Amino acid sequence: MTHDFDPGYGAEPFCSLCSNYPDTTTYPAKDFRVEWGPIFHRGRLDGSARVLVLGQDPAAHEAICRRILVGVAGHRTQGFLAKLGIDISYVMINTFLYSVYGNGGEAHNNDAAIAAYRNQWLLALLQKKKIEAVVALGTLADHAWKLFLKSAGAASYASLAYAGIPHPTYPESASNNDPAKLAELTQQMLAKWNTALTALKPAIKHPDANRALVPYGKAFVAADLVEIPAADLPAGCPDWMLGVEPWADRTGKDAASKRRTITVTVPSDAMT
Repeated sequence: MTHDFDPGYGAEPFCSLCSNYPDTTTYPAKDFRVEWGPIFHRGRLDGSARVLVLGQDPAAHEAICRRILVGVAGHRTQGFLAKLGIDISYVMINTFLYSVYGNGGEAHNNDAAIAAYRNQWLLALLQKKKIEAVVALGTLADHAWKLFLKSAGAASYASLAYAGIPHPTYPESASNNDPAKLAELTQQMLAKWNTALTALKPAIKHPDANRALVPYGKAFVAADLVEIPAADLPAGCPDWMLGVEPWADRTGKDAASKRRTITVTVPSDAMT
């Protein structure tokens, strides 16, 4: 039995980008969880990507599997791409290389040093000339893309099809555990996602699958959550890391211990 996996960062310019990433002089520890290291991307680096996704920052799950946008946010993003006919031909990077701590994201929204390194990644991906559409997840990612377009060598990419949409887990973060508010915000978010899908789909001339656009309803259904391909994670990652069930959580009795502790629990249905 063979197993797909992400071959990693052996090819240039990604090898050099991963060898020369910013440290705490660019990402201060008071605003970012630098102790968990940088987490660079998820998806295709071989020039086959047709959609570029710009996310926000890595969370607990990402710190363990070393790829961005996994867990619930990843499955919702995967489902959004699938509605565009994109099953594997995508690449994702984050606005921030390290996990945001506190209000670090807003504080560094216009940080020139952070943007400079991020723009190197964006140029490296876009210069392959295969990207047909760009999607930004959340306001920080939307701002990052707009900053990029103002940078040297980026103006020609302003003509790419683009959509800035709410982050996949925005309803959960903004509803404050209120079920009625969660349902309301989810419906509002999916309406915006539908608008983005309608705008983006005509721009994607080389989808992985030619399928009719099926818009979202008022809430997520099972078909809207698409599993992450094994080809996106490093070799040897267990299958349950690809699933939607939460398996990583920051735990601790105080802020300091919670910051340095991630508890990983194998889902019960993954036990043999």
